[in-house]
Amino acid sequence: MRLYLLPISTRRTLLYCQKLDAPATQKQTWGDWLQGKAARTWSDWEQKEKGWQKKVVSYGNYALRRIPYEEWGLKSVPPLSQRRKQVELRGDEKVEVVYPKSLLPLGKVSKILEALATERESLHKQRLAWCFVGMPVTIPIGLLPVIPNLPFFYLIYRAWSHWRAYAGGKHIQFLLKNNLLTYTPSPVVDAVYAGQEQPLPSTPEPTTSPNAELLGNEKVPGPENPHPEGETMLLNQANGRKMTQALDLPQLEIELERAIWQVETAVQLSKEDIAEENSRGGDEKKTQ
Repeated sequence: MRLYLLPISTRRTLLYCQKLDAPATQKQTWGDWLQGKAARTWSDWEQKEKGWQKKVVSYGNYALRRIPYEEWGLKSVPPLSQRRKQVELRGDEKVEVVYPKSLLPLGKVSKILEALATERESLHKQRLAWCFVGMPVTIPIGLLPVIPNLPFFYLIYRAWSHWRAYAGGKHIQFLLKNNLLTYTPSPVVDAVYAGQEQPLPSTPEPTTSPNAELLGNEKVPGPENPHPEGETMLLNQANGRKMTQALDLPQLEIELERAIWQVETAVQLSKEDIAEENSRGGDEKKTQ
């Protein structure tokens, strides 16, 4: 497999795992089969012109877009099975980390990976437990005629999602602990960032938690960073699409689109909050 580290802003980095072609003899796991079945069903429902399936898909896509991109990134990393552990320890399967050298110094790449793998670990465990607590509460809804028990199925999906993210983080921790990663700077990725149009949206205050400070990048391509202590976008939607084309990874497009949208929204809200605070401060001075 191949891991990509793609900075979205000077404080946030997207992790994405590309699953390389599996041997023809490798059996498909039940989890992969179930995931594929669900994806095909969802796609079929999206083709409906109307009906409850279409409404479920519409509301579902709205909710899925708001699941943190960090969770999606960890979910893209396969769980660490016993077979995979032995394969990786023997060196039969190389795990490559692709990153932009212009933004992420080599000495910082492993720290960013470790932070992404561990910072949400307790959250996923807690949310997984709450999903299991909530499932029995939703069972009576299934007794209603015609209406499917959507809350129950949603909690099942969220439980699976939190487990996959937790397992993906554990897999990365295993790779880091055993020094099984090969770090590869990518001129292709660097070229996409270098072609980013200026100016970049920014905010004087970082939108991340204090624990995520180590994800901050050291520099911004092009003009000087207007808010070195705050947060500046490094990718927009147009360049996100260029990134997927340059890497020939069409499946990465939705991950980048979601991550860029979430971070852009956070940056814009931060700017609006700061402007509102400054406005209130100015009004208070006038009344004194």
